[in-house]
Amino acid sequence: MGFFSHDGAKSSARCRNHGIIMKIASFLFPQSQYPADDGRTIQETLQEATLAEEIGVDALFLAEHHFDGNSAYVDPPTFAAALSAMTTRIKIGFAVLQTSLYHPLRLTEQLSLLDHISQGRLIVGLGRGSMVNLYEYVAYEIDPDEAQERFEEIEKIMLDCWTQERVVHNGKYWNFDIPYLRPRPFTDPHPQILRAVTSEVSIKAQGRRGRPVILPPGPNEATARQIGWFKAGMADAGFKAEAIEEALRQSWVMRQTVIADTDEIAMTEGLGYYRSMQAFRSAQSPGYRDMVMGDSAAALPRGLVVGAPDSVREHFVELAKLGIGGVALRLRVGPMPVTFSMNALRLFMNEIAPALPNNA
Repeated sequence: MGFFSHDGAKSSARCRNHGIIMKIASFLFPQSQYPADDGRTIQETLQEATLAEEIGVDALFLAEHHFDGNSAYVDPPTFAAALSAMTTRIKIGFAVLQTSLYHPLRLTEQLSLLDHISQGRLIVGLGRGSMVNLYEYVAYEIDPDEAQERFEEIEKIMLDCWTQERVVHNGKYWNFDIPYLRPRPFTDPHPQILRAVTSEVSIKAQGRRGRPVILPPGPNEATARQIGWFKAGMADAGFKAEAIEEALRQSWVMRQTVIADTDEIAMTEGLGYYRSMQAFRSAQSPGYRDMVMGDSAAALPRGLVVGAPDSVREHFVELAKLGIGGVALRLRVGPMPVTFSMNALRLFMNEIAPALPNNA
């Protein structure tokens, strides 16, 4: 039998349809529990990126966490520069930058430079920052209650700097007058910007603006509801069906996935690595512990997709049918060896991706 969390069922492989299919991304979110492992984990993550480029993955996404080992490379713009220089085809994005922790002008300059280094392959995923790791805000001397306001002001500054020459800004948190932001972005008028959204209110708000989004991991039923909210927001703002479909094609959804050669390996070794990650993060953060409360008693954590390719294929086939443009797979979790996650990526691209239906 197949193994799913709340949704999906075992299915035989289906033939790939002609045309554009749902894009595949590898979400590089490597945990390093001990400082002595940081260097090795960073180098292994570069290996994962190289493999993804070689076997036809469409994009790489990077996370951001500080002071806790939950993202070994820590600084996603710097790591994105390394990835941009060592690859030629694959898109490189953020899921997401903890935007409220940055100075807006410095961040905008960094992203413009990255857009040049990558020659237009940059996807700028933005979020206010984690609400479960409040020590990140404390260390950066940011009040968590100001995070959303700072996020909104930073994004406005970023867009103004990319689309205007002289920028005079008088805001709540920043005030400046600059003659010209340099370098100008490689992409005209600027790199693609996505927001990570989770609630009905935030998803509909982005829909009303006609802007593509990054949706959170979860069961397909939850993703279907979120897509419905997004479509409703766009429709309420007067967008036509073609525009709504195009915005969805530019959007991404996250999936936490454990894939192995057999169901037994996935359910024993792979799930063990996932539970170890949850335990490590719960010990650091009461907010994270509260968020995953109940997962420890469940046969499978909610939204986690676990199994051999034959067991999980139908989950992704059904996900593609929802019309979302891309799925970002977090394949390496906790103390999982890089060989395990690299094998999972190969299995996905060889045995699952060819079955995904046409999303054009």
